[in-house]
Amino acid sequence: MPICLRLPLYTSPISVSRPYITHTRSCLARAATSESDMAANSVRVAAAQMTSINDLAANFATCSRLTREAALAGAKLLCFPEAFSYVGAKDGDTVKIAEPLDGPIMQRYCSLARDSSIWLSLGGFQEKGPDDEHLYNTHVVIDDNGNIRSTYRKIHLFDVDVPGGRVYKESSFTEAGKDIVAVDSPLGRLGLTVCYDLRFPDLYQQLRFQHDAQVLLVPAAFTKVTGLAHWEILLRARAIETQCYVVAAAQAGKNNDKRESYGDSLIIDPWGTVVGRLPDRLSTGIAVADIDFSLLDSVRAKIPIAKQRKPIEYWKSASI
Repeated sequence: MPICLRLPLYTSPISVSRPYITHTRSCLARAATSESDMAANSVRVAAAQMTSINDLAANFATCSRLTREAALAGAKLLCFPEAFSYVGAKDGDTVKIAEPLDGPIMQRYCSLARDSSIWLSLGGFQEKGPDDEHLYNTHVVIDDNGNIRSTYRKIHLFDVDVPGGRVYKESSFTEAGKDIVAVDSPLGRLGLTVCYDLRFPDLYQQLRFQHDAQVLLVPAAFTKVTGLAHWEILLRARAIETQCYVVAAAQAGKNNDKRESYGDSLIIDPWGTVVGRLPDRLSTGIAVADIDFSLLDSVRAKIPIAKQRKPIEYWKSASI
C-alpha cells in the first residue's frame, strides 16, 4: 500500500511547518488504517507448481512439502495442478491406478489437509470412471478438516493435434463431466475448472454470472507448445471478462519421455494483473498472493458488466 508522504529531497527540518507535520501524521494514519482494512478484507492463496511422475508416493511427498510451505506462508488454500498425484509413463497407466474418491489415495490428501489445517484444491484427480476403460478427470476441493467439499468432473476433454507436437485424445480414456460447479470457501466462492476448459469462455461466464464465483481455479498440465502460445493470455482474459481472481496451478517440465508440461503457475487479479508467479517455469514451488475482496468489489462496481450484459434471449431475437 503506497504511503502518501512526499518530502522534498533537501528540505531542512526548520522549514517544515506544523501544518505539514500534522498533514503527514494524518496521511500516515490513513495509510495504516487502509492497510489494516485490506488485511481484514483479504485472504492468502497459494498456487503450486510441480513435475508429477508415475510414482504415487513420490508425488505425495512433493505435495506434502508444498503444503507445509503454503501453510507457513499463511495461505488458507493451496491449489495443485492437474494430475498432481500421478502422470502415467505410457497409455493406460492412469486408468489402472484410478480410484473412487473414498479410496486410499484421496484419503491421504484428506489427511494432509486436516493435519496442515489448510484447504486444498486438487485438480485433475484420476477418479474411477463408469467402466474399466474410462476414468473421470476430477477437481476435488478439501477443507481444512479433511472433508471433501466439492467435486467437478472436467467437461472439455483434450482431443487435439498439437501443432508441431503429438496427437492427444483424452476422450479415449476419460468420461466427460456434465455439471458446472462452484463452492463456498474462506477465499470466497470458488469456480472449479480443469486445464482445457480454459479455452471455453462460456463456462467461466456461467461460473461468474450464474454461480456467483469470485475466484476461478484452473489446475492444468498445458503442453509446452500451447502453453508458450496461449497460457497467460487466456488466463488474463478469463480474469478480465469475469472480474474474478484466477488461480492457475501448473505442471512443469518433463513428466516422462513423451510428456513435457508448460510450467507457469499464476495468480491474477480481477483487473487482469499478475499478482503471483514463480520466477522459474521449471521449478517446484508455490506462488503466493492475497485475494483482496475490496479490489474485487471495486472493479465490479466501476465497470458493472453484470448489470450491462445481455441475456441469451436478447441475442436470439436480435437481427443480424
